[in-house]
Amino acid sequence: MQMESLVALCKRRGFLFQSSEIYGGLNGFWDYGPLGVLLKRNVKETWWNDNVLNHNELIQPNNAPSTYEMTGLDCTIIMHPQVWKCSGHYDLFHDFMVDCRESKKRYRYDHVLGRYVTGKKHGSEGAPSEIVKVFVTTMETENTQSALDEAALKFFGIRKKDIEVLQWEGDITSISKLTSFENVLGPDAKHIGTLTEPREFNLMFKTTIGALGGEDDYSFLRPETAQGIFVNFKNVCDSTRVRVPFGIAQVGKSFRNEITPRNFTFRSREFEQMEIEFFCHPAQSAQWYQYWRDKRFAWYTQMGLSGEKLRLREHDADELSHYSCGTADIEYAFPFLAEGEYGELEGIAHRGDFDLRSHMEGKLVKDGNALIVEKLPNGQPKHRGSGKDLSYYDDLAKERFIPHVIEPSAGADRATLAFLCEAYNVDNAPDENGKPQERVFLKFHPRLAPVKAAVFPLVKKDSMPEIAQEIYGELKREPLTASAVYDDKGAVGRRYRRQDEIGTPYCITVDGQTLQDGTVTLRDRDTLEQVRIKKDNLIAELDGRLKQ
Repeated sequence: MQMESLVALCKRRGFLFQSSEIYGGLNGFWDYGPLGVLLKRNVKETWWNDNVLNHNELIQPNNAPSTYEMTGLDCTIIMHPQVWKCSGHYDLFHDFMVDCRESKKRYRYDHVLGRYVTGKKHGSEGAPSEIVKVFVTTMETENTQSALDEAALKFFGIRKKDIEVLQWEGDITSISKLTSFENVLGPDAKHIGTLTEPREFNLMFKTTIGALGGEDDYSFLRPETAQGIFVNFKNVCDSTRVRVPFGIAQVGKSFRNEITPRNFTFRSREFEQMEIEFFCHPAQSAQWYQYWRDKRFAWYTQMGLSGEKLRLREHDADELSHYSCGTADIEYAFPFLAEGEYGELEGIAHRGDFDLRSHMEGKLVKDGNALIVEKLPNGQPKHRGSGKDLSYYDDLAKERFIPHVIEPSAGADRATLAFLCEAYNVDNAPDENGKPQERVFLKFHPRLAPVKAAVFPLVKKDSMPEIAQEIYGELKREPLTASAVYDDKGAVGRRYRRQDEIGTPYCITVDGQTLQDGTVTLRDRDTLEQVRIKKDNLIAELDGRLKQ
């Protein structure tokens, strides 16, 4: 599948639009259209249902060390600035960027890829040609080498048919591997040596609280939802009487000022997270980490992501955050990535007691194998904690401890994008005249499909529209099929194609036989099978099919 085809479908059918498009758009921000908001809502509700409301029924695989409880929170987007200092975001949450002095554009350092190429550079009028070796660059793309070919052709002034005269060396690599930018051609530059040295760029959006706007009034939009859960740990324990082990779930918006947002909704500046902070006894934390790795990976496969495109990758030691005892990423082979590459869908992190201790004592840093409070030269904590006791007392075991935390953190937008990519299919199916015709259809899992059923009258006469409207009204009253639609425009074959393209699992057609025996045609999106169902049995039939 070409990513351009999916992006075009998403706009044409109302899944996703560029934010502020009529003003030229705003990079890194996306609006969900009428169908997109239904799809993303289904992703979030399915996640919440399976992980919070019905977690004890859906423990798969069955390797949980014990039973556990789940609850939820909805925390504010703006929090006390000290939260981000103790969490480490204020000091450490940054990427390196480079600027181009020629194009005036800014790039994330590790996302600029390139390769050395040697060719003949034609001089200006009267100047002789010379052989030069240049590190040609581009941003990460679906076909990086093609982008590098195009950049090299422009730089050397060579026609595409003569590309063989260029001599490429080495593999494609990030400019972060280079020691000098002297011979580097920036992604949008015409001359070499225009990139600046990399420098840190904090990813948090700064904002101001109150009317004065002084330095003491600065705060930040949250870059993650997790910290709201940690600072409310004691409140949840005291108000719900929940016992360790238990999890707190939250779905909400986060904001990161990405240097180079790209790849559709994969890397955005405003996005939504589905996070769980699972609190457990330190002695059982390794087992719970394994449990959540397996459970979350199984969820994506159950929701329809192909095992061939999905993988669970354990981080190497040099990848781990300073607080992490272990992290695994669930990754998906998105079509905008090069063959063999994967993009992160969800991270499952064993965070130890880092977060609760940091908000108690102050920002922690690693000292050998231990975490200690970071201090200034005068011995005072660099960032003071709350001073509140965030430990947990187990009244049955008569033991007090600081719980360890396992964090499954998923992106709602990335999950939605992955389900869209996986669902996109093209086949040849008979049209309304029985002739094979290319058909684009979205093969969503029934729980995720934005529209569960569509109702058609075959023609606009003989009481068919009235019967179809009656069926449509009944479906709208049922929670499972409340998103049903009614369509009487155009030939029925074209109506089928429209519903296929938005991923509707079932279409119901009222025809002449309905007037005779009270049956309707139920058509399956994936198999194209059509069966006759008694009108009075339709809701029960759909209920059984959609819950599979």
